[in-house]
Amino acid sequence: MRYFLKVITLLALIISVGSCRKDFEYNPSTGNLEFSRDTVFLDTVFANIGSSTYSLKVYNRSKEDISIPFIGLEQGETSSYRLNVDGVAGKTFADIPLMAKDSLYIFIETTVDIQDKTVNQLLYTDVLQFGQGNNSQQIPLVTLVQDAVFLFPENNSDGQKQSVVIGFDNNGNEILSPGFELKTDQLQFTNEKPYVIYGFAVVPKEQKLIIDAGARVYFHENSGIAVQSEGSISINGTLSTDEQLLENEVIFEGDRLEPEYGDVSGQWEGIRIATGSIDNTINYLTLKNATIGIFAQGESSFSSPTLNIKNSQIYNSSKINLWAKTAVLTAQNLVLGSAGNSSLYCNLGGSYSFTHTTIANYWTESYRPSAALTINNFEPNGQNGSTGIDLVKADFKNCIIDGNGNFELSQSSNGTNAYNFLFSSCLITANTTNIPSGFEDLYNFENNENYVNSFLNQPLEFVNATQNNFRLMSTSPALDKGNKSFAVNTPLDILGTNREELPDLGAYEFTPSE
Repeated sequence: MRYFLKVITLLALIISVGSCRKDFEYNPSTGNLEFSRDTVFLDTVFANIGSSTYSLKVYNRSKEDISIPFIGLEQGETSSYRLNVDGVAGKTFADIPLMAKDSLYIFIETTVDIQDKTVNQLLYTDVLQFGQGNNSQQIPLVTLVQDAVFLFPENNSDGQKQSVVIGFDNNGNEILSPGFELKTDQLQFTNEKPYVIYGFAVVPKEQKLIIDAGARVYFHENSGIAVQSEGSISINGTLSTDEQLLENEVIFEGDRLEPEYGDVSGQWEGIRIATGSIDNTINYLTLKNATIGIFAQGESSFSSPTLNIKNSQIYNSSKINLWAKTAVLTAQNLVLGSAGNSSLYCNLGGSYSFTHTTIANYWTESYRPSAALTINNFEPNGQNGSTGIDLVKADFKNCIIDGNGNFELSQSSNGTNAYNFLFSSCLITANTTNIPSGFEDLYNFENNENYVNSFLNQPLEFVNATQNNFRLMSTSPALDKGNKSFAVNTPLDILGTNREELPDLGAYEFTPSE
């Protein structure tokens, strides 16, 4: 019993001494906190769309445990910013402990409503306060908010979002997706405000969507534009004076404006042009970060043009930049950059003409299974067989076909339907020692009927291929190799430089200033 009392006394003494330890006492902060940044910039967001989450790290460099009496937003509960302090959400916090030589994270988001504002952009700010009175410290919060025209599907009577047909699968079944038909007063996109699209915006039959020079169109996840049969799209960008701003060019991209999303592929679905849609025109368009940039389907009669595209660039699609299926398509000054599969896919026959086009796939995000340029005149039909349609022509003149693989041209024919192609004055990256079995005739680079004045496997010198900058360097073998007769109909390159005297291959003419 006496031993037991001694143990109890000893435990009480330990508890008594422990309760006096300074480790469990917090002195009020005296304004000596340090921070990972002196201002938190939340970059640009659209009105009513939430930002990404940004972080601020708060340091206690002292040797004492402290308590921060107040952390909060200057505008309090009315602020459009939201905080999360050590895992707790809110806008104001009291008595936050911070151990000696320790730190804590504060996470910051915002969603701003700028209705009733007369300007397209505004700077929204608040102040994140630490402590109060003479010992307070402040970190400014800054967000550029951009107003926009929002287009989105309505809810049906059952509360479900409206769906639209955006195409058909190989078995002829409709492909449905959340979306809406554009109304008559929505069929012209101007450059006054950006457009933000949720779901698929459908161009109805017998209607044309017109997009003015300088327009900016941003697409939410799983969104895009679908042009129905007998409908059409006309994108009317013009040459810009500033190569960085592209003030007159039309730009299509995802709706996340933060820098970290600038080169993230697959953010939105792309443009779909249905069979029966004709006379679609695109000029000076930059389209990036889609799943399939443009999917254009034509008719086997080849009686009408599907798409004419020029002075445009499509890059960083997670699958294919330009997929033309049984289409009639012409292109001049077109840049088809990196993609997760093919940069250009001419599929199931068609009629194609590409002049001064740069097809260059330097994809690095993952394994790329296909060549930069893929051409065929057949495809599986889902019944253990295949469907074939004539390849009336596939002409490439003064073009570049290149990439970071050793086989950037893939051709295949069913041997039954017509297969007509021509590469004239082109630079081609191709594996000449490992030709696909059964298609040797398609890779006979000595055949002057199909390969005229072609240049094989010469190392291209681009300004920055991995960043989809395919302007030519002074040492590029593509310089002065173009055929003048092809350049006559496309005398200016994609940047407005005259190329008639000694045309270079591809969409860009080298200038010494580069």
